[in-house]
Amino acid sequence: MLDFRTGQIFGLLLRTLPFLLLRIAVYVGITLAYVLAVGVGGGIGLLFGKIGDNGGGGAGIGGLIGFGIVSGILYWARQYLLYLVKAGHVAVLVELLDGRQIPAGKGQIDYATNIVKQHFATSSILFGLHQLIRGILRVFNRLTVSIASWLPIPGLDVLVKLVDAIINTSLTHFDLVILAQILRRKADSGENPWAIARDSTVLYAQNYKGVLKNAAFLTFMIWALTLLLLALVAAPIAALIGLFHVHAGFWTFALAVIAALSLKAALIDPFATVALIQVYDKITAGQAPNPEWTAKLESMSAKFRTLTQKARDAATPPSSGPQLPVGTTGG
Repeated sequence: MLDFRTGQIFGLLLRTLPFLLLRIAVYVGITLAYVLAVGVGGGIGLLFGKIGDNGGGGAGIGGLIGFGIVSGILYWARQYLLYLVKAGHVAVLVELLDGRQIPAGKGQIDYATNIVKQHFATSSILFGLHQLIRGILRVFNRLTVSIASWLPIPGLDVLVKLVDAIINTSLTHFDLVILAQILRRKADSGENPWAIARDSTVLYAQNYKGVLKNAAFLTFMIWALTLLLLALVAAPIAALIGLFHVHAGFWTFALAVIAALSLKAALIDPFATVALIQVYDKITAGQAPNPEWTAKLESMSAKFRTLTQKARDAATPPSSGPQLPVGTTGG
């Protein structure tokens, strides 16, 4: 039996329609940026290539340059994408899950942005914490989470490893689940985000078997829908690429994959994130972090040790200078 409620998830996502529309605008914009960069780059390369009687080669090089430019811009902007889009959406979803009201329309995005800013003054702080969490989960999932641990398939080791790799892709959503635990706490509660992230990661680790069955189902649902999206966008992408007179074969496939992944990030990933938040809330209810699991994570991951140290540092009040004995005055 699964630990998430599909009907409730769709209801929550509909109530955050402004964020869904924002995600669609952002990720469709990313796809169009790739199409334009590859098309324009390929067209320019084609013209220069014809000078040396190698139009096809020039178009290919031009397309690659355009692709590389957009990829570089997105790499630089990824922390702002997390801060303004993903974290904000998680913030309002958690508010709804906890029974609180949120604004509708454009005000919803401003409301969510304020929540994120209350917890993280800058995007770089959130991004640094996010990268630590992702690194810890990546190591833990690689070393611990395996379908073979509860469904051994003798003689099919390669298949098991492939299934494990696919399932681990859905577990990457858990970085946002842990972010949700931070954002659902009041900023003035006195708890620092590093400590909440540490404890939430330990709770995930000590309940990973309960998470696995849900993650397995979500994985195959996510990628089945993504393949459907790939089939639907291939023809429109080919038509767009054809406008630039660039050889369509390779670039049609590459850009169709990007378009499908963009739509997945806009529409399917939010469903998976809410589902895993529900799973986490249910299986960790009433639990405290187990010291044995804390020790295991410290032995597995240097990033977890860094997270623990940051939690300690954040909990230590800053020194106000040397203290004078009681009853004395300075000067």
